[in-house]
Amino acid sequence: MAASIITTEDLRDFKLELIEDINKLLHKQSQGRLKKYLKSSDLMDLLQISPGTLQNLRVNGTIPYTKVGGIIFYEADEIHKVMDANRIHHNSK
Repeated sequence: MAASIITTEDLRDFKLELIEDINKLLHKQSQGRLKKYLKSSDLMDLLQISPGTLQNLRVNGTIPYTKVGGIIFYEADEIHKVMDANRIHHNSK
């Protein structure tokens, strides 16, 4: 099996894609087409991420969640706040 090298640029691109996907999710929510609370499977489908990536986002504190019984829920408003807090503005000259 060949090894793949992940560069800092790859990680930055992934982050930007993730932010774009979350923004799409929030746009759907603002149009009333999205539930207030999402299960892990819903969020993975919307963001097109793997269970491992979602778990990493939970573990490192990037995405807030609530666990009720064995089910994990994500509040769309909280995801929106995370997006606003982590927004990156590029200065173009």
